[in-house]
Amino acid sequence: MQIRAITAFMPGSYPVDEGAVTGAAAFLRAARTAYERHGYTVQTVRLATTPFPAYLPDPAALPELAARLAALAKAGAIDYVALGPVRLGDDPAYIDALAGPLAAGQAFASVEIADCHGHLSLGASRRAAALIRAVAEQSGDGFGNLYLAALANCAPETPFFPASYAAGPEPHFALAVECADLAVAACRDARTPAQAAARLHEAIERAGAQLADVAQGLEAALAVRFVGLDFSLAPYPEEARSLGTALALLGAPAGAEGGVLAAALLADAVQGARFPRAGFSGLMLPVLEDAGLAARAGEGALRVHDLLLMSAVCGTGLDTIPLPGDASVDALAGVLADVGALALRSGKPLTARLMPLPGKQAGDPVTFDFPYFANSRVMALGDGLSQGPLATEETVTLARYQRG
Repeated sequence: MQIRAITAFMPGSYPVDEGAVTGAAAFLRAARTAYERHGYTVQTVRLATTPFPAYLPDPAALPELAARLAALAKAGAIDYVALGPVRLGDDPAYIDALAGPLAAGQAFASVEIADCHGHLSLGASRRAAALIRAVAEQSGDGFGNLYLAALANCAPETPFFPASYAAGPEPHFALAVECADLAVAACRDARTPAQAAARLHEAIERAGAQLADVAQGLEAALAVRFVGLDFSLAPYPEEARSLGTALALLGAPAGAEGGVLAAALLADAVQGARFPRAGFSGLMLPVLEDAGLAARAGEGALRVHDLLLMSAVCGTGLDTIPLPGDASVDALAGVLADVGALALRSGKPLTARLMPLPGKQAGDPVTFDFPYFANSRVMALGDGLSQGPLATEETVTLARYQRG
């Protein structure tokens, strides 16, 4: 188990408040040191602001804002910065303005397609899809979409990027935990499903208590509020740290019959564990970041809809999905709308990070010189919202499922 990120949250401002960024950098250095002193590996430290349209008066100023924040972050040894989402009520011009900064990898950002009040915007889904296409083309190889996600039913204070954004005027922080290896260890040689689930439950509670103890010490010493841990069983592209490996050890590889049950079993163990919660705390199924999932996609055994089905019972949504470079706006918008509908009807936060790869078709090999990605193949994508009432820019309202 490692700490994927210590994420600090702060209110954004334009022009950028350099003192606030410097203060966040000092806190993150202290937090990294504290966790490393306790024997943890901290992969990254990160900074997320309140949603940038709330403090940036002109979308045209976004490139300047992103460049300045990126420069200050680099000077303060902050690995990544997130600008937060363009929300449903914001000027759509903010969505269009994101293409350049995202393609350049200056900052992470997101587009809200469904809010926390049951509203799903077909217009926002279509504009987000157009942005995904623009970022893919401007970045050349499609890698720029690593920095972009569509959000559905996502509250603030999620420590995993790109979904991160701040709430409230005071600084606060949360931890994103990379712990798919706990699931692998729990499932290896387990004799029954109950035994695997119990092992994972106990491991998460034990690790959560230790991580929270250090965080509460930081809160007391540095007066930065701790908002929780996100145990989303995030993977790393090695078989021993792969959620795909854990599913296979249970007897149902991702995309196979029984895979939804396997995912639900692990998610139930996470959900039942006691620890201070922030963000998703489910299963993270990023195809390119997970050796097992990347291999299944490479074999043609894992489809986009398989991942959506698993998200219905456990996941955080669709993440780092390699798609054909000519994927249409209609098709991408349809996928995003499905994610939004699933999030609202199931009452859970979901995101979508889709990566069309220019010049590549379904089945083509995918290889990036990036340590957090495994090799895979482009996944197929069908038709989308090209006709009928769903091809409009209407906002629909969906209620959470209730029995009776």
